[in-house]
Amino acid sequence: MKFEDMLSYLRPGTGKGNFFLFAGPCAIESEDMAMYIAEHLKRITDELRIPFVFKGSYRKANRSRLDSFTGIGDEKALKILGKVRDTFGVPTVTDIHETREAEMAAEYVDVLQIPAFLCRQTDLLVAAARTGKMVNIKKGQFLSPSSMSHAVGKVLESGNKQVSVTERGTTFGYQDLLVDFRGIPVMREQCGCPVIMDITHSLQQPNQSSGVTGGLPSLIGTIAKAAIAVGADGIFLETHPEPAKAKSDGANMLPLDKVAGLLRQLTVLRAAVNEL
Repeated sequence: MKFEDMLSYLRPGTGKGNFFLFAGPCAIESEDMAMYIAEHLKRITDELRIPFVFKGSYRKANRSRLDSFTGIGDEKALKILGKVRDTFGVPTVTDIHETREAEMAAEYVDVLQIPAFLCRQTDLLVAAARTGKMVNIKKGQFLSPSSMSHAVGKVLESGNKQVSVTERGTTFGYQDLLVDFRGIPVMREQCGCPVIMDITHSLQQPNQSSGVTGGLPSLIGTIAKAAIAVGADGIFLETHPEPAKAKSDGANMLPLDKVAGLLRQLTVLRAAVNEL
């Protein structure tokens, strides 16, 4: 997706119009699963006129334990993302973790995502920017919102104006995250680019003693509505038909059959906010 296309859904400078959606499974588990989720989300977003970007990680590099699921194979998963894009006519987004991955992933996706823990990695940001793809940078759990202007600057100074930033919570103690919603308008003003709220990852409870990340999915609606209320341009959420059986991040996912209800509520809320 071109940056201009993404912004065409917003009225420049005001954030009017509907929000856009980055959504899909945490990790690409299989072609059948990815296609099923993508078809479901495409149908809902078409009905509600929500611009939709399908999300799926082709490989999970940040795992607590060595035996945690990391993926089905890089090339296989990336080809599935490419098939989703071609079949449903929607942009796709995936994470990259090292500079060598930028060009490889760019063949199959429209948006390259920089994980929160890596948002200060200059070489990674530059490599993503040089592909010409849109770059979505997740705010580190350890950074202030205003600090993200430096990460955005690295992409811009590398010749790429297609950039967005994503709020995903701030470390609170050892095993919890909090969202400071003041950060959304701060980043919109200081970074000068679309700001996305990562709903499900902001509800993680990481670094549990079991080595499996926990979560608070009952608060997904609360975080999502607050984000729309304060002017987020887009929302990011992970979903699965059976979160308990997901191979990654199931503890904070939204069940697929609950996505439509949430998006309908958010669309109504967005319209109300736009009238203020």
